[in-house]
Amino acid sequence: MTRTAVRSATRVAVVAVLSIAMLVPMYIMVVNAFKPQQEILLAPLGLDLATATTDHLAAAWQNTSFPVVEGYAVTLFLVLACNVVAIGTSVPAAYVIARTPGPLFRFLLFFFVAGMFVPAQIILVPAIFVLKATGLMGTLPGLVLFMASTMIPFTLFIFSGYIRMLPRSLDEAASIDGASRQRILWTIVFPLMRPIVATAFILNALSAWNDFVSPQLILGPGSEFKTITTGVYAAVSTYTTNYEIVFPTLLLAVVPILVIFVVMQRHIMGGLSTGAVKG
Repeated sequence: MTRTAVRSATRVAVVAVLSIAMLVPMYIMVVNAFKPQQEILLAPLGLDLATATTDHLAAAWQNTSFPVVEGYAVTLFLVLACNVVAIGTSVPAAYVIARTPGPLFRFLLFFFVAGMFVPAQIILVPAIFVLKATGLMGTLPGLVLFMASTMIPFTLFIFSGYIRMLPRSLDEAASIDGASRQRILWTIVFPLMRPIVATAFILNALSAWNDFVSPQLILGPGSEFKTITTGVYAAVSTYTTNYEIVFPTLLLAVVPILVIFVVMQRHIMGGLSTGAVKG
């Protein structure tokens, strides 16, 4: 019992320390979003309620150098477009891999899974050369294709695991009735994949919403399209930084996706655990 109690206390302590370490940056961002520049520089960890104000949030919302509403629109477009490409590509590929036995398709699954372990930043520079050669550099379609390609390995992996747990008798019964493989996939299998599709959509949305490097490099600093994360650079200059705009803009960028994650967390974990039954 003593050893069990010590192990339990150790786990709780480790989790508590990691949680605090992860929450400190969030705390700094939140408290400094309501403070003037001088107070941010002098006491970044403190918050004086007497001087706290929401005027800086209003100023960030109305910032002419970076319209937050347009940033939301561009980011939301990326979230939807990348998910359409990633999910639309992964569903048929995962179905073929999951329903076709043989070493070739197992190798294909491992090939796609290997892409999960390659950081997107490593392939970004080669991808830029490809986008330049195809005339897609600096365009939203080029950015969508690149970001969607980084989402496909994980999406295909969890889809193939989920399809494997669906009984093959469904496919066989539909095939006897004369349904083609495409019809079986989209009218029978795909509707049963709603939990795991919702999970993939939310996780891909988190990735697309928080991505800073890809839009910054592919679209370029001078692009007319700015995501909610790259728009923070509007308050950063060579010699000075307006923290009264930076921190409120960061807060406005984080709040929507954070709320979505908190609300949908149960569905995310449920979809992942269901898809992990077979793999």
